[in-house]
Amino acid sequence: MAFRVRASKVRHVFGKAFKRDLCYDGISVTRNAHDSNFCTVNSKFLGVIIEAVGGGAFIVVPLEKTGRLDLNHPRVVGHKGAVLDIKWNPFDDCVIASSSEDCTVKVWEIPEAGLKENMTQEVVKLSGHQRRVTFLEWHPTAEHVLASAGYDYLIVIWNISTAESLSEINCHPDMIYSMSFDPLGIQMATTCKDKKIRVIDPRNGELLTSGEGHAGSKASHVVFLGDSGRVFTSGFSRSNERQYAVWDAKKLDKPLMMDNIDTSSGVLHPFYDDDTKMVYLAGKGDGNIRYFEIVKERPYAYYLSVFASSDAQRGLGVMPKKALNTKECEVMRFYKLHAKSLCEVISFTIPRKSDLFQEDIYPDTYAGEPTISAEDWLAGKIPTVAKVSMRPGGSGPSTPQRRSIEREVQPPAEKKELKSEKPARRREERHEEPKTEAKPVRRREERHEEQEESYVREAEKKKPDKDYKKLYYEAREENLRLKEEIGSTEGLRIEVEELKEQLKSKDIKIRQLQMEVEDLST
Repeated sequence: MAFRVRASKVRHVFGKAFKRDLCYDGISVTRNAHDSNFCTVNSKFLGVIIEAVGGGAFIVVPLEKTGRLDLNHPRVVGHKGAVLDIKWNPFDDCVIASSSEDCTVKVWEIPEAGLKENMTQEVVKLSGHQRRVTFLEWHPTAEHVLASAGYDYLIVIWNISTAESLSEINCHPDMIYSMSFDPLGIQMATTCKDKKIRVIDPRNGELLTSGEGHAGSKASHVVFLGDSGRVFTSGFSRSNERQYAVWDAKKLDKPLMMDNIDTSSGVLHPFYDDDTKMVYLAGKGDGNIRYFEIVKERPYAYYLSVFASSDAQRGLGVMPKKALNTKECEVMRFYKLHAKSLCEVISFTIPRKSDLFQEDIYPDTYAGEPTISAEDWLAGKIPTVAKVSMRPGGSGPSTPQRRSIEREVQPPAEKKELKSEKPARRREERHEEPKTEAKPVRRREERHEEQEESYVREAEKKKPDKDYKKLYYEAREENLRLKEEIGSTEGLRIEVEELKEQLKSKDIKIRQLQMEVEDLST
């Protein structure tokens, strides 16, 4: 039986870390043991939760400001307790939300040019949780909608424009580990300490379906796999082996597939790219980032490769797809927090020989534009997902209807006329061309002589005005003459010094004789 290689456009994805001067150094990353990524990034800014005394703080750094940060870099310092999670608004690159141990959620508006001084005043303050707020998640399609999960086992859906809660989800009996919206934002998947996976309607808090997840006692995470109707989870087995699984979001009684990875203790965080259908698994406390390709049939997930590093990661931030470098065929970019004050940039690319835009790996992607208001979404209207083309210079998402209309506008008759005119024009040009007289054939010796003469003429043209070789020898002779003169003067100086020494010795002898004469006279 012949061996067949599975066809895949993402088979050769590989990761590469940026040089240190293109990363962000000197960041005092928080030492909090909370299970969040402590990092968020968009096309303008990088946000990192930092270690602070007397309340929580995080910094916002413009992406172009690489290298070592100033020790007095401005901070966002409005929380009274430690900051646990931060997330950028997908619809506005200057709006960021933060959650804290002080039981509040705050929304901040960063200036376009970045922070020039410490920011202490928030735009919106959301108070509703009774205990610390652990995780945040922005709605993917509805404007001004933010979800927050807390240690009070509640998920609150907020309207930040009015600072009011739209709904509360209270179906969790224990601590919530993670939450994820589907692409339309009409369903939410969660994992909980009770080892169950739930799919919920976030508009009214109704539990749609639930099932037993990973059997281990450590944290598990979940993410929706686009519009496929499936979810991807990572967690631990009963024997504390790290594992991942794919589930049908409508039937969570058993997984479609589940596989073990290793026996490390770091919690795995999944990151899904809907354009390439790839999941990246990064473990906190280790330096590996594994990536898988998601398919519709069994086995549902193919292991591709791993980006290995000896430096453990404290958290990861993901650059939005529309901000990636299409010229380098970049499909993912992580901002990895090290324990030693460094935020390292890791780029994942698909090597291609051609410099043209690669349409197969860059379909129309998430545009980051709201398509529905918070009120209409709460009323039950189904939103759409705004998408944009990643082609350089593209004005927006491609529409098949517009292309078909443009094809219909071009009349086929004109093309026929153009085709019929070209041969006639060529015939006329051929008849109008004057006939050139044939040149006499010259002998080979004559051609060589003319060629040599042309070479001589070119050499004479290139010949310099001055004879640099002659100038060189003259300069060298002058240098030798000066050295001789210097040597002669040096000899004279030595002779003068010797004469001075002789005079000094004679003066000494004269004084000695004078003293002897004086002694004899006495």
